[in-house]
Amino acid sequence: MSGHNKWTQIKHKKGAEDIKRSKLFSMLVRTINVEARLANGNREAPGLKAAIARAKAANMPLDNIERAIEKGSGAGAESFEEVVYEAYGPGGVALLIVGLTDNKNRTTPEIKHLLSKHGISLSPQGATQWAFIKKEDEWQAQNTLPLAKTEQEKLQALLEALGEHEDIKNIFHNADEIA
Repeated sequence: MSGHNKWTQIKHKKGAEDIKRSKLFSMLVRTINVEARLANGNREAPGLKAAIARAKAANMPLDNIERAIEKGSGAGAESFEEVVYEAYGPGGVALLIVGLTDNKNRTTPEIKHLLSKHGISLSPQGATQWAFIKKEDEWQAQNTLPLAKTEQEKLQALLEALGEHEDIKNIFHNADEIA
């Protein structure tokens, strides 16, 4: 009678939650590293302050936040850099893919491969940014495009595939509501 054990069900549920939390925490640590390096460890810098606030909102332990700040502002700090990829998705939807990576030469081909699996190719820098306005560290669509049901499904599948990549921080698009 597998699957009927209460403790096994709890273990599997907790395991799935831990995987999601781990991915979120690693992205938050990268963000804090980048902001700490840019701010030279100054905790009052707006970018670092916002990154710390996001980490606290996600219930990240304070010692993890402190280690990330020290690692980012230290001399031997890992250098993560923000990358922005642009593409046109199903139905002509503009996509902005924002990520943090320690190796741009590894991440770019991986993103190209993910996009090509869905019949999409990267666009040159600036090709889709016209469709968005940057407010703080978020991009908001200026206008939206309605999509047919099949195009919505294709876009949803693409967004899920990109969201699973460890270097992807955010994905912005200008499609109407996705079902």
